[in-house]
Amino acid sequence: MTVILLRHGRSTSNTAGILAGRSEGVDLDDKGREQAAGLIDRIGELPVRAVVSSPMLRCRNTVAPLARALCLEPLIDDRLSEVDYGEWTGRKIADLINEPMWKIVQAHPSAAMFPSGEGLSQVQARAVAAVREHDRLLADQHGGDALWLACTHGDVIKSVIADAYGMHLDGFQRVTADPASVSVVRYTPMRPFVLHVNHTGARLSAGLRAAPPPKASSANVPDDNKVGESDRGVPPGDAIVGGSTG
Repeated sequence: MTVILLRHGRSTSNTAGILAGRSEGVDLDDKGREQAAGLIDRIGELPVRAVVSSPMLRCRNTVAPLARALCLEPLIDDRLSEVDYGEWTGRKIADLINEPMWKIVQAHPSAAMFPSGEGLSQVQARAVAAVREHDRLLADQHGGDALWLACTHGDVIKSVIADAYGMHLDGFQRVTADPASVSVVRYTPMRPFVLHVNHTGARLSAGLRAAPPPKASSANVPDDNKVGESDRGVPPGDAIVGGSTG
């Protein structure tokens, strides 16, 4: 299974430099709405089987145009919701920089617990559980090569990517997830493969295969530069020693 992790488009809080968190009514700004509409060209040609979204308005409005184009009804999952930043919610980023907790969030995010909110380790646990669960359910319904999309938030995506990399949560600030960016993870029985991180290009389909290509025969040998694991007889989930994963 392959999941496209989509961050919501630019919001009014992004523009204002405010940590929106779970504040009610935070919507996309004009640029964000443009980004949402653009997802149809960026992703619409891919065989996306399901769309799952955070309950936050900015995520629902980001994914709505694409879901309509795909004739899919988004499934809302609270586990993909924004971080509960507690007392930090609604405050300006410029002010939060001076808080003692800021340094912990930067250097040791696994130990970060937002005042009257949740910890980043809790965020990672719920988000990874949600992604893995949807991945299993959709694999049962559509097969192991199916593609699906989850629309969520920056820190949530970063925590899922860190898990996929096998990276300690303290390293998740090395990952970037800009507004309207997509990151792609393919889950296999052996391990996850991270295919894209913070992709903001025009067409996601470039370099992304939702399903492995047919095996090469002696009569039809594909270009070596385009041969993937299944073409080489490598079991799904195994990395190619000395080379790329596809």
